[in-house]
Amino acid sequence: MRRTAVHELDDPTYRLRPVGYVESPLTDRADAPKQGDEGAPLARVVFRPEFCEAAGDLQRGDEVLVLTWLHQGRRDVLSVHPRGDMNRSRTGVFATRSPDRPNPIGLHAVVIEAMEDDAITVHNLEAIDGTPVLDIKPILRRLHERNVTDFHRLPDGEIGIVGGERSDG
Repeated sequence: MRRTAVHELDDPTYRLRPVGYVESPLTDRADAPKQGDEGAPLARVVFRPEFCEAAGDLQRGDEVLVLTWLHQGRRDVLSVHPRGDMNRSRTGVFATRSPDRPNPIGLHAVVIEAMEDDAITVHNLEAIDGTPVLDIKPILRRLHERNVTDFHRLPDGEIGIVGGERSDG
């Protein structure tokens, strides 16, 4: 649906509360790998006490998304040379994974290595020590790979899931 008038936000400021923070041997942004699967060491996500219950059902081996606030990112940057390579054309930050962007939210696909009462240890987290963690979300598989018992059929008649079984119509 396309809006014809300019949409004005009632409150253009949103308040986020970190659920925890990153503990990592990475302490300098310049020394961190560009992506987690490019050599990031094991790291811990330590939860604030009031959010420990929210992590209660996470398990070793789970693949999750860790959303972080890239607190050292510049918020005035709108385009970058990808991966800092000056030989590459400037690219709008929405088409990159740059930590410098208007809202420096990091998105990290990680695998849980270990669980503790107040923390998880994860692989592939390139965030530096002290980075605020905004949320943790499971990585969902394709619809036909999930045990879905209800869904809304797409208007174009796409294949859907009924009672956990694939249905072509």
